[in-house]
Formats: sequence, structure tokens, C-alpha cells
Amino acid sequence: MEVYLDNSSTTRCYPEVKEIVIKTMTEDYGNPSSMHKKGMDGEKYVKRSKEILASLLKVKEKEIIFTSGGTESNNLAVIGGAEARKRAGNHIITTKIEHPAVREPVNYLEARGLFVTYLSVDKRGRISLKELEEAVREDTILVSIIHVNNEIGSLQPIEEAASIIKEKNKNSLFHVDAIQSFGKYPIYPKKIGIDLLSISGHKFHGPKGIGALYVHEKVNLSPLIFGGGQQQGIRSGTENVPGAAGLGEAAKIIYENLEEKREHLYSLKKKLIRGLEEIQGIVINGFMAPITNTAPHIVSVSVEGVKSEVLLHALEEKGIYVSAGSACSSNKKRTSETLKAIGLSQKLLDATIRFSFSEENTLEEVGYAVKCMKEVIPVLRKYVGR
Repeated sequence: MEVYLDNSSTTRCYPEVKEIVIKTMTEDYGNPSSMHKKGMDGEKYVKRSKEILASLLKVKEKEIIFTSGGTESNNLAVIGGAEARKRAGNHIITTKIEHPAVREPVNYLEARGLFVTYLSVDKRGRISLKELEEAVREDTILVSIIHVNNEIGSLQPIEEAASIIKEKNKNSLFHVDAIQSFGKYPIYPKKIGIDLLSISGHKFHGPKGIGALYVHEKVNLSPLIFGGGQQQGIRSGTENVPGAAGLGEAAKIIYENLEEKREHLYSLKKKLIRGLEEIQGIVINGFMAPITNTAPHIVSVSVEGVKSEVLLHALEEKGIYVSAGSACSSNKKRTSETLKAIGLSQKLLDATIRFSFSEENTLEEVGYAVKCMKEVIPVLRKYVGR
């Protein structure tokens, strides 16, 4: 049996997405900036996708900017937002559990003289709203908070955070990394008070290499890419028509029967956690009751006495695919900032794997994963103990 449980790293494209991507690469392949029919045909796909995203987010089409993916969306929001507002202040707020696509741009700005406040999290990976309130200052130009953490699935109270930020400093930009939450929750940036919101297509059955950034119409961003002035000059370059078309199609499908899909994910998560809790020396990271206080699709597990890489490959031999922490950094020898931030002991930092589901996974697959974990962990512990 092959069981793919690494959906937070990437998902399989919907068949409809594959079809529209192929069509825009082989038939309707015109440059959307060209004035002839082929070009206008290409432009229709870009416009349709903006319409879909704008409808789902309840924003305007002109507020949707296509990017090359989540990393560029986050970089554009953080660096572009801070650069555009540098005359208003030099203070940024973020958290200690951000994805590197936010953390590294923040480090870049900090190295260039901006002051940064890093919000701590509790052992479940949640920020303190009181700490956030105390951190917002008159010179705070940007606050960036991840909605769903990509490693442990902790869910941040972004609505309450937005209210606090805007009450203390209405001019502070609020950016939300929604790359792991878009397609799992309805998100309405304008209603909440979010100025910038990042998404990535391949996290919800769309193509790789395409993302989007919601930019409130009153927000100015300094562009990171210069050229032909496409997308209102915010992100120059010929639009990725196949990517945009596929992203829009995936977004449309993922939000159909969303509550049923989310309940299915929670049922998978419950079964996995209950099964794993029967194994001695297992720690579930970032979990808090009720289960709906955490993301439905991510389970982080630390296995005492077994290195994550060893366990990952042992499961792979059984046909089960998981990741060692976050796939975005798991191929590099670095300690997870998220796991350190929640206070995980040193012996467990290198003993953590992540299971992540999609709507395509089944209870049978989860049962098989639990069975295999119960089989391989005692063997691996015995081997390590020799």
C-alpha cells in the first residue's frame, strides 16, 4: 500500500487542474499582454482566476497579485510592505514560529537597521494576544503572523490579533501567511482587518510555481521585481498563465463542500493521534483540545529514541511518505525554530516527523500508518540501543 501523508509539503493536482494547465500550455498559450486574439485568450484565464480568488476572499480583483509561489508572496509582503512604509517607522513584529519565507526577509530587514520584536509562543505554539498588544508601537510599520504553522499545525487567533493591531496603530500593516490555511478555512481579509495575505497553489491541489498575494487597495508596496509593469507595477513579468489558471481552478474546487472536507481531515487526525498515543515515548506537538483549536491536516510527532530521518526512511520502506519537520528545510541540517520555540527538549528536536493529510487520504490509510509505526518504532529503538 502506498500512503502519501506529506500534503503540507505539496499536494497532487486535481485532474481538472492538470487539464486546464495543459490546455493553456498547448492551445491557449498566448502572452496575456499581447493585443491579438491569442493574447486575449490567455488574459481570460488570468482574469477568471482573479475573479475566483476575489470571490472566495470577498475582495476586489485588482487586489489579487499573482506571484511565483508562497515564498515570493511572503517576501513581497514583508520587504515590499516595510520598504514602502519606512518613513513612517522602523519597527516590525513577527513570531518565533514563522516559516523561513517570512523569517528570512525579516532577518534581511533587521540587518539593514529595522527593529524586530519576535512574539513568543506557548508549548502549543500559540501567541499571547497580551504580548502582541504590548509590542505594537507608534513606529510599528508591519506585523506578520502565520495563520497555521506549517510544522505543528498551531492555529493563531488572527481576527483578535487584527483587532488589537488596528486599535493600537491603525497605520500598521498586518500581513498573514495563509499558505497552510487557505483551502482549509474561509478567510475574509477585509472583514478581519488583514492588509496582506499570502497563498500558494501547490498546497491545495494546484500547480507548483504559482502563488498569490492579496494587497488591500489602499496599501502601497515597493516592488521586488522590475520590468514591464504588469500587475499594476507591483509584480512585473509575463503572467504565468498555466499556473494562474490552475491555481484558480484548484481554489474553486477546494472550497466546494469545504466543511465536509475539513471534518474528514479532522477524522483522519483524530484516528492518527489516538493510535499514536498507544505507543510509549510519543509526544504530539502543538496539539490542544478541542481538536478544532488546531489545523485539521497537520500532526507533528516526536518519537523518543528514534532519529526523524531514520524513522522517515523506515516508513518509506512500508510505502508511507511523511516529512522530517518541514519539507522546506528538512533537506538541510538545521534545528527547527518552531520546535525550539515551543520548548521541545533537545533529545526530541531531531526525533520529529510530520504527518499531513489531504481530502484524498482515507481512514484505512491512517490505520495502516499507525500499524506500521507500532511495528517499526520498537525495532528502531532496539537497534539504536545496541
